[in-house]
Amino acid sequence: MCLRIGSQFKAGGLIMEALLNLDGNILIWIQEFLRNPVFDPVMKGITALGNAGIFWIIATVILLIPKKTRRVGLMSAFALLGSLLINNILLKNLVARTRPYYVVEGLIPIVKKPSEFSFPSGHAGSSFASAWVFYRNLPKKYGVWLLILAIAISFSRLYVGVHYPSDVLAGMVTGIMCGYLGEWIVKRLFREDI
Repeated sequence: MCLRIGSQFKAGGLIMEALLNLDGNILIWIQEFLRNPVFDPVMKGITALGNAGIFWIIATVILLIPKKTRRVGLMSAFALLGSLLINNILLKNLVARTRPYYVVEGLIPIVKKPSEFSFPSGHAGSSFASAWVFYRNLPKKYGVWLLILAIAISFSRLYVGVHYPSDVLAGMVTGIMCGYLGEWIVKRLFREDI
């Protein structure tokens, strides 16, 4: 029985190592084959839209002003708060994953190196928390474009070399969960129009 448990741990370790290598290899591939002087400033600009969730916070505040969109604005506000608590305060400090540019040999970030831990991506988390709410509750002509922006911001974190793909994927998943949570909270607390 002990041998089986030991071999399961060994197999799990090998799988984890393979996934970490894949994470790093994807970043090197992006650096070698997608980065170029034309896209670099564009991707830096897109990634800056997600700094501190600024784009999503501004969009949320704008939606809170008119009564017609206030409910969606509140959903987004709760979703962003959930993403901040779950991703940036809880998971980042619990997992404490080192940024890829310290681990992946040859990876060069093209933006200022963030000081906090890597997993999960706060940019992806906040982007998907709000964008998911907007996609589900605003007219699709707005929601689809905001969801595309969330995808672009998330991908930009890989392009600029500051997150692993698994960081971004986890941020997207937790962001969507926070989007649903924001909707649920508003529907529970505010049954009538606000």
